[in-house]
Amino acid sequence: MVKLLLISNSTNAGEKFLEHPKEELRRFFEGVKRVTFIPWAAVTFSYDEYESKVQGRFAEMGVEVESVHHYKNPQKALQEAEAIVVGGGNTFKLLKTIQQHDLIEVVRRKVLSGTPYCGWSAGANVACPTICTTNDMPITEPINFTAFNLVRFQINPHYLDANPDGHAGETREQRIMEYIAEEPHTYVVGLREGSLITLEDVKLTLKGSKPARIFKAGKVPMEVQPGSDLDFLFD
Repeated sequence: MVKLLLISNSTNAGEKFLEHPKEELRRFFEGVKRVTFIPWAAVTFSYDEYESKVQGRFAEMGVEVESVHHYKNPQKALQEAEAIVVGGGNTFKLLKTIQQHDLIEVVRRKVLSGTPYCGWSAGANVACPTICTTNDMPITEPINFTAFNLVRFQINPHYLDANPDGHAGETREQRIMEYIAEEPHTYVVGLREGSLITLEDVKLTLKGSKPARIFKAGKVPMEVQPGSDLDFLFD
């Protein structure tokens, strides 16, 4: 049975790293002793630093973090993983490195067979069919935009309603409306910071402190409140 924890962001303003989802992380990883971490979204800091940062939070839950970058054979490491965690950063860098190690199908098969998967920001993006709704700059070029395809919908992490004074460019909502004009059969979840989605026991649920904004071609964008059932996204 598929088990997912997809988090918009790792850090709320003024909070510690992974503070806002810490209780959900504790509950999600109950009984798990070790997670295999994919750090490849990191760009301006090392994979060792990223692993240490994540370990600092997961140690509070009694969970060991082991980064896949230490392994000569990342495929084998992920095939044997008790749980998989994918960190945020640059989504294009993350996907390119995943593809370079030929891990798309490895992770997809592993998670669909029941291995827990947790990702925040870019790590949530790559759980979707593609990374086409990321906010990131394409600082490098993956083979294509196809990701793990663990859910049928797309996520836009860090979703913002703001249209700053003096800004004449497109809003986040307008960018998503462009996407659904090209992909009319796909839902997009604008996942605001402090929010997350869980898939457990075949039930998809929005959790956290803020509503999500749901987009699909031909429909007026709608607000969905925390605690809401999101199973309609599977339609």
